[in-house]
Amino acid sequence: MRTYDLSPLFRSTIGFDRLFNLVETAQRAAEDNYPPYNIERIADDRYQITLAVAGFSPDEISITAEQNVVTVEGTKVEKAEREFLYRGISTRQFKRQFSLADYVQVTDASFDNGLLKVELVREIPEAMKPRRIAINGSSADPVHQLEAKAA
Repeated sequence: MRTYDLSPLFRSTIGFDRLFNLVETAQRAAEDNYPPYNIERIADDRYQITLAVAGFSPDEISITAEQNVVTVEGTKVEKAEREFLYRGISTRQFKRQFSLADYVQVTDASFDNGLLKVELVREIPEAMKPRRIAINGSSADPVHQLEAKAA
């Protein structure tokens, strides 16, 4: 896979650090594809990440939500030594991070049939939502303005 050097862009731009960090993180994440996952848009402001974690139990998986990042980690604890003739189901330790947009939060997580589902929702604060501003002052109609001055 190609890697791109973004350092010239750091020298000539201001305020785009987070964007460049996301690009670099995406490049590194493309190299490791375990465990496989899906990202779905359920509704306009609802998303779901589904990870295939066959062989793991819910107590061997941890989900951590920080500002703009959700991390899913799995650590398999082997209970007894076993001799595998063939091992096709990978149960190696993993750490998968997903970068989140502003105001996207983890709301729920569930585990069913080897699939871990992480529910996300974008909740924009009222102060950030568009709002209608009332216009105060005199009427813009010049006929009314002339009548008001004449009276």
